[in-house]
Order: sequence, then structure tokens, then C-alpha cells
Amino acid sequence: MTSTPHLDRVAGPADLRDFTDDELAILAQELRNETIETVSRTGGHLGSSLGVVELTVALHAVFRTPFDKLIWDVSHQCYPHKILTGRRHQMGSLRQKDGLSGFTKRTESVFDPFGAAHSSTSISAALGFTIGRDMGQPTGDAIAVIGDGSITAGMAYEALNNAGSEGRRLFVILNDNDMSIAPPVGAMNGYLNRLNMPHASLSEIAQGFMAALPASLREQAQRARQLVTGAPPDATMFEHLGFTYIGPIDGHSMPDLLATLRIAHARAEGPVLIHVRTVKGKGYAPAEAADCKYHGVSKFDVASGAQSKGRANAPSYTSVFGKALTDEASRDPTVVAVTAAMPNGTGLDIMGKRFPRRVFDVGIAEQHAVTFAAGMAASGLKPFCAIYSTFLQRGYDQIVHDVALQKLPVRFAIDRAGLVGADGATHAGSFDIAFMANLPDMVVMAAGDEAELVHMVATATAFDEGPIAFRYPRGEGAGVDLPVRGEVLEIGRGRVLKEGTKLAFLSFGAHLPEVMLAVEALEARGISCTVADARFAKPLDHGLITQLASHHQALITVEQGAEGGFGAQVLHYMANNGLLERGLAVRTMTLPDRFIEQGSPAEMYRDACLTADDIARRALQALGVETLARGQIRANVI
Repeated sequence: MTSTPHLDRVAGPADLRDFTDDELAILAQELRNETIETVSRTGGHLGSSLGVVELTVALHAVFRTPFDKLIWDVSHQCYPHKILTGRRHQMGSLRQKDGLSGFTKRTESVFDPFGAAHSSTSISAALGFTIGRDMGQPTGDAIAVIGDGSITAGMAYEALNNAGSEGRRLFVILNDNDMSIAPPVGAMNGYLNRLNMPHASLSEIAQGFMAALPASLREQAQRARQLVTGAPPDATMFEHLGFTYIGPIDGHSMPDLLATLRIAHARAEGPVLIHVRTVKGKGYAPAEAADCKYHGVSKFDVASGAQSKGRANAPSYTSVFGKALTDEASRDPTVVAVTAAMPNGTGLDIMGKRFPRRVFDVGIAEQHAVTFAAGMAASGLKPFCAIYSTFLQRGYDQIVHDVALQKLPVRFAIDRAGLVGADGATHAGSFDIAFMANLPDMVVMAAGDEAELVHMVATATAFDEGPIAFRYPRGEGAGVDLPVRGEVLEIGRGRVLKEGTKLAFLSFGAHLPEVMLAVEALEARGISCTVADARFAKPLDHGLITQLASHHQALITVEQGAEGGFGAQVLHYMANNGLLERGLAVRTMTLPDRFIEQGSPAEMYRDACLTADDIARRALQALGVETLARGQIRANVI
């Protein structure tokens, strides 16, 4: 552990206000080193946190947090903030069960005034705090820190427009590191880059801001303005929206940051946008050199940067999807793909390397991604819209209005379905079964294993009658053999994997291996079980459900989703068709009606009571058999 004499003096942000400017610069370096060492032990979002070290120190030194509200967007860059705000000695628990969240969280600290983990919410929230302040609530200034990736989303511009028209004192820090999770795309990124070019326009800093800037910045701004000859326009877009624009500022120069923030803090009367240029991964060579800038890392060796990722026993669902889609695209030139700033995370980078003109990264703009895909479907193309379950929630109105209502054949590839681990509740794919299966004409599938995923990619490619979705989890598959080519499944038809006589399981999705483990324990107790893989939540396999209900004493549905999803669809069908009136015991096993806090996926599913042991116990209860305590059923079998 490196020596941290300055950081050791910090119990909270108020202590920073006793430091000299030179000491704050030294503190920033100690804070950077501690962040690197912490994440090397816990894993997490390293590159984004390293990029804001100086900015974090400067903001806490100038503003009076927690009275002033500092709001991070997306908030995955908040590790230095957490270290400075009384959580330094808890950082070893970062992203672990019962530990610190990897994002800001209101229940964790008064220094986290607004929780986040999805992008582009900070300016809206900051304006809300600003209105509260001006209506007499006990709060000070609001400062939103938003990245150039997050500002590609429409919500950010809705908030900028509203804040500019309100004209209230508000601070927006645009953290421009030229990269979100993947390299930024779109015209906005080009616009931000033009603001940094030698001949670009810089905003005149209203009401004396220009004159009060440090000499190096003042000369740069004046020289740039003198060189402008009318194109681009003299004012920046932000000024046209009603903001005073200051920048660009070197986000790793403590003197420039402190001077600019102090001036803005002292003189601002209306909304101010401060454009700060930073480097993702700053100060750690392996992160700066990596294409992903060490956005999300596992535990690693500080000296070499080598990450200690476990050896996979099977390919990941994501990679299986990416390869299967690329294979379909090689045979069908109308297959195209859309992602919202996550080409690597969704596996579309695989297709992008082979067919770069047919993969579209729209930035952090899920609403646009869905309607963009709808337009391509209307043109006759076959778009696959690959978005994490948790982020697809942001495009739900577009799914309803622009896709389902028009019955357009958009193919939704829903990655990270179910509980995902260390990112916690904000990233859990809990709700997509319910919100997709409730829509008319929507086909909803879930892969029981990675081979089924290959079949579902082929099925979605062939299906052109309307929208179709398929979900699959994060992480490696079950280890089954993969088909050379996917088969087109019959829509609405499940499969029976094992036939028994007493108890029936109807599984939907990737919890199928856990169901099979539960069956192993039950059959060791002499209980004959049938196992069926539903494949479809909509349309349901009515024949399969009727068969299971008619020939067993109990029926258990199992899914990796919230209440109101697959099990609810099954119950609704059974109730309307008299299948609940024959003495059949029915149980639905879903995620509980609460948010599941972070942990490993295994820990989260245990918290949700969805382990193989829980499944077996629930089945025995449905049969009226007295059960052992939790954890003893499979233990006794073994």
C-alpha cells in the first residue's frame, strides 16, 4: 500500500477546504493510487473513476457538500467520491453482498443525494433540487456531472432545454473524455470535438467570467474567438439553450479546475455548463492503453494490469448470440443490428467486425434505438435490437407505440436477463418478461441453454409476422453442445425434457439447469418428475400446459423474472380454462416483489429463494410433503 499522508487527513469533504491548492493536487494523486489499489482487489469501474479524480477533489473543495447536491451521471465514476465522503475504509466491500454499491445510493450516504446507474438523469434531478432550493427547501446549489456518453441521450437535452428556460442558478459539468463504455458516436461527439479544435468557437464568459479566468485559459478563449469567422456560429449550442458555457477546461489541471469552479461558484446567477476535458483511465498506463480504458474490470495485478478472470467452462450466452447472429447475417443480407452504446457487451462487435456497415451503434439512446429499428423493419430489413434488459426499460413506450402497435418485425435480443451480480438492483433484468408478454402480438422466448439461444436467433430471423423477443442471462452457458446451425422453432411450442408421473416442472429460460438439480434431489426421495422447457411465454403452449395439469398432482413454474410474468400468463390461461378446478396444486416461482441487492448471481438467487434447494422444497410443499430445513434437501441426497 502506498503512503497517503494527505488522504489520511480527510474524514470528509469539509477537510479539503483546509488544504492549499498545491496540497489538493498531491491529494488527487494519492486518491488515484488508492482507487487503483482498491479496484485491483474488488473489480469494478476503474477507467471512469480515474478520469475524474482531480474533478472530484476540486468539486468537493469548492462546493459545500452535502448541503450542495453533487449528482453523478451514470455514477459508475463515483469511487473517488466515495473515498472522500467517509467510506474509505469500506471500499474493500465494493460491489459485494452487504457492501458498498458500485453506484451512488441515497440509503448509503448523505453525500449521495440521488441514486443512479442508468445514464442521462443527472441534469433533470439537479433541476429538481434547484427548484426545491428556490421554494425554500434546505438545500444549496445542485451540480450535475454528466459524461459525453451520457449526454447523447435525449433525456439530457430535455433537461437542458427546461433548465435553460427556467434560468435558475444550476451547474452542469460536462465530463468529456471522448469515450463512454465504447468510443462515442454520433454528431454530438463531433460537435464536442469541434469545441476543442484550435479554430473552434469558445463561449464568451458572461458577466466578467472571461476576465476572471486564469491567464492561460483567458488567452486561449480570446484567441479562439478572434479566429472565428462566422462558421460555426459564435455561440455554442449550450448558450443558445440559455446556459453560460465555460470551457474547455483541462480536467487534470488542479489550478485550472479550482480557479474555474471558484469563479463560477462566486458569480453564477443562472445555469452554467462547464466543459471539462478528461482522459478515461488517467494515471494508470494499462487503462489508458486499453481500448475499453478498463471500463469494467475484474480483480487485477496493479503492476502488470493483468486481470484475474476465471477460466470459463462454457462460452458465454453473449458470445453465442453474437456468433449465431453473424452466421445468420452471412446468409441473409437484410439482417442488421442495433445497439445502444454496448457493441462489446451485447456481442454485436462480433458481427460488426465482419459486417461493419450492418451494425449500428446509436449511443446511449435506447428510445431512439427501438424506433430506429422499427423504421428499418418497416423498410423491409430484419433488425435485431440488442439491449440489456435493464436498459430496454428505457425504451418501453417506443416498444409499445412504434413496434407492437404497428406489428413491425423488430427482433429484440434481451441480454443480461435475470439477476446479474455485482451491479445490483439497478442492472437486474427482472421485468422484461412481464412488460413484453403483456403486449399484443409480441412473441416472447427465453433460452433454457446456449443451444436453445442459437435456435432462437434462427427463429427470430425467420419470423416476419410481427415483433419477437428472446432473453438470455449474463455469464457462461450450461456447457451443452452447440448446433452447427440453428433450427427454426415452431412458434408457441415447448419441449418435454424428462417424463415422470407425480410432479411437473414448467421452466421458462435459463433457470432450467437449477430445475434439473432440484429434480435430482426429488427423485432421490422417490418422487417422479416431469420437466418441460416452455421456450415461449407468449404465445403459450396451451397443449403442453393442459397435458402437465392433467397428469400430475402438482405443477411448478420457474422463471428468472418478477411476478406478473410467465407464471402469471400460465395461471391466467389455466384459470380461464378450468384447469385450476381439478385439485391440482400449482405454484409459481419468480423473483420476489422487492429489489434484490448486490452480490454474486448465486447469492442473489439465494436471496430470491430460487436455488435448486428452494425449488425442491417448494415442490414438496405443493405435494403436502413435510420438508427439511432450507439447505438440507440436496445435502441429504449428496
